[in-house]
Amino acid sequence: MKNAILTLVENAHVTKGRDIFRIGDTVDVHVKIVEGEKERIQIFTGTVIAKGNQGVNAAFTVRRLVGAQGVERTFPLHSPNLDKIEVRRRGRVRRSKLYYLRDRIGKATRVTEKRGLALASSGDAAEPQQEEAVKPRQAAAKSPKKEG
Repeated sequence: MKNAILTLVENAHVTKGRDIFRIGDTVDVHVKIVEGEKERIQIFTGTVIAKGNQGVNAAFTVRRLVGAQGVERTFPLHSPNLDKIEVRRRGRVRRSKLYYLRDRIGKATRVTEKRGLALASSGDAAEPQQEEAVKPRQAAAKSPKKEG
């Protein structure tokens, strides 16, 4: 259990609205880069393969392929160097860490896309909105067994 004072100090540095993505999503991470006196924004696009820690220590790892070489980059979630995070595609996965993608090359690294979700275009916070209601499975009518 954390100390109440420590939690209060950490909450002052936590950026709201950044936790809008999940594992398996394809995201654009806009990173501020300082070169001398100039500052520019560089976009890193890839699949989120891991999220870890809590509070101000939260971080996530994004992986992309450049040529045939895999590139992974770990970002602190609440860093002031992150301008924004945009979700491009929602991924459908059944794991909390997608480290198995490291062994794959080319089309095998693709994650299937979640269907029925549309991304809201409300600026920085892209919350998923459900387009159509998913019908619950109906129990199949059981037919009497034929004895022969």
